[in-house]
Amino acid sequence: MKIIAYRNLACYRLHTPKWAIAPMSGAGAATQGGRANRKGLEALYLSLEPATAVAEFQQGSPFLPPGLLVSYSLTLDRVIDFTGGYQEDWPPIWKDFFCDWRKIRFNEGVEPPSWLIGDLVLEADCAGIVFESVAHPGGKNLVLYTDQLPAHGSITVNDPRGDLPKDQSSWHRPKS
Repeated sequence: MKIIAYRNLACYRLHTPKWAIAPMSGAGAATQGGRANRKGLEALYLSLEPATAVAEFQQGSPFLPPGLLVSYSLTLDRVIDFTGGYQEDWPPIWKDFFCDWRKIRFNEGVEPPSWLIGDLVLEADCAGIVFESVAHPGGKNLVLYTDQLPAHGSITVNDPRGDLPKDQSSWHRPKS
């Protein structure tokens, strides 16, 4: 595995507006799991370009649901760089990183191999994986295991004016 570091890396995520109250939470991904995190493991999925964040949020639909684009600054000292894809010197399980994890987990009821890859990353004491986007060719994503912070870096949400909502009260609608 190739381990790299980042200093002041700009990342992006398009959040569902109702949940923009917790832009650094990985709890959403922990509810059912994600590409590289098993159910119960908090992970924050970020993109390295705004257009990639939009494509990931859109998930192939021709329509873009409402979202709130948030930017972050990250400094990480141990991240797996999988942007070059599988190489012969990588453990063979990495061939399956881009498996259809949803189909494997939800249709077949089997643990996806990409979850085992996430376990290997944690065992290697790394904060996450940077990898090519499937939703936006040429774009890059980062899965960040939030429990690995602050031991392996820091993350700052770019909200200089304090515009992000602080709680769910923004979403209460008056009854008509």
